[in-house]
Amino acid sequence: MSITELLHIEYPIIQGAMAQIAKAELVSAVSNAGGLGVIASGGMSAEELAAEIRRTKTLTDKPFAVNLMLMMTNIEELTEVIIKEDVKIITTGAGTPKSFMPTWKAAGITVIPVVPSVMIARKMEKLGADAVIAEGTEAGGHVGETTTMALLPQVVDAVSIPVIAAGGIADGRGMVAAFALGAAGVQIGTRFLATDECPVHDNFKAALLKAGDRDTMVTGRRSGAPVRSIKNKMIKEYLRLENENVDRDTLESLTLGSLRKAVAEGDTENGSIMAGQITGMINEIKPCKDVILEIMKQAKEVTSSL
Repeated sequence: MSITELLHIEYPIIQGAMAQIAKAELVSAVSNAGGLGVIASGGMSAEELAAEIRRTKTLTDKPFAVNLMLMMTNIEELTEVIIKEDVKIITTGAGTPKSFMPTWKAAGITVIPVVPSVMIARKMEKLGADAVIAEGTEAGGHVGETTTMALLPQVVDAVSIPVIAAGGIADGRGMVAAFALGAAGVQIGTRFLATDECPVHDNFKAALLKAGDRDTMVTGRRSGAPVRSIKNKMIKEYLRLENENVDRDTLESLTLGSLRKAVAEGDTENGSIMAGQITGMINEIKPCKDVILEIMKQAKEVTSSL
């Protein structure tokens, strides 16, 4: 079964779940354009998630998903909301879905974990995942260590369920490359940040347009929680302190509320502008529909020219 058939979507494009960003406006725009929009529930209460799901339903009648960060303590409450609101697709990250899988499957939910390694991909298949998203270190936000080009074919060879490629994909060329490596679809996050419907501050979008191929950095590698963002005053200070082996509390105090500062307040010096290495490929802000149609058009042209 293809990804489009599994998810009941027109194009094999999934929007990455970006905390405090992937909400109804962006999610519905992606789904209406033929992809799969994904609500990022990270940091939400059950009441907030329910409201976001209901708002999304007023903006689209197409399928959409909810992403669950399994390290959160209220996953049971969020699961109840997802089942009650009849959301049929979830993506997961930051933990194992083992204890929740029976409940999700009993509710007829399609489960797609994000995985950074072959070992975890195999575990997810054994747990009953319907597909996996193999995400390379080129991605924005929380990342693993292996590149997409190295990780993707190894995961494809290791499991029998569909594999979706993520990390470093921004256009039709990236999609064709992912398909050549065995992917059934692609997940795209950073490119959707620079869209009309993305609800981030204009300063955040301006920082994306300005960034080049070497303007992202990874923090948190020493603590085992690597995160890729566009480098700025805060990121440079974090890396300086990290190299000096300061305590974790000091590092956390520096980043406290940093995502909100960038996303909502437009503070691009002291905020966290999570984005992937493809930032240098983003040159203009467009509607989500145009982004998706251009990706599909370019993918067809590249394929025919090979």
